[in-house]
Amino acid sequence: MALAMHSRSASVRAGAQRRAVAPFSGAPRLLPARRLNIAQAKTESVDLPVGEPAPYFELPDVVSGKTVSLNDFKGAPATLIMFICNHCPYVVHLKGAIVDVVAEYSARGLRAVAISSNSTQTHPQDGPDKMAEDAKKYGYTFPYLFDESQEVAKAYKAACTPEFYVFDSDMKLTYHGQWDSTRPKQDPPHVPTSADIRAALDATLAGQPAPKSRPSIGCNIKWTPGKEPDYYGAQIVKK
Repeated sequence: MALAMHSRSASVRAGAQRRAVAPFSGAPRLLPARRLNIAQAKTESVDLPVGEPAPYFELPDVVSGKTVSLNDFKGAPATLIMFICNHCPYVVHLKGAIVDVVAEYSARGLRAVAISSNSTQTHPQDGPDKMAEDAKKYGYTFPYLFDESQEVAKAYKAACTPEFYVFDSDMKLTYHGQWDSTRPKQDPPHVPTSADIRAALDATLAGQPAPKSRPSIGCNIKWTPGKEPDYYGAQIVKK
């Protein structure tokens, strides 16, 4: 019998609060951080060095209620870790493409996982109950994890949604950046090509260096007020 939404939400939150992570060891290349109280801002991803090991995590899957950890992806020839959310238009623009590409590359051994780190204090529409609804609506075949403490996002130096990380069979970073160059507000609207992520996955699966990445652009992660990371604000795109 399926758990009631309230029970699942409470269980997910309890699991999220128990988990610890180890951050990327390499220092990101940043502009000086600016503390900004912005509800939503167009934000670029942080530039991270290729070859860094994936920070460890344990987080609850909002659909199954099970705990998923980085260890579950060991042995895969390529792993795709995505920081997304429910409501951001930059994420909504790519949801169908994400499902299609993950399905296609899973046949070649890809493992994928999505993580939402948005604060439910400021954005309850990104809470675990709504996440579970979204995963079912779009037919996610990969775990959708809730990072309530936001410590996993900080460990990965995640700044925006969506943001994509590809790791090789040794769980070393091969690519960190955008899905492709299409954006939701282009006129006329562009259909996602998935060009950048396909090139990164193809190279990683072949044991070759991935092409140089371009920063992902999207909505800033909705940090719990007063708990923003030191790099928050530096990646906000000036209009």
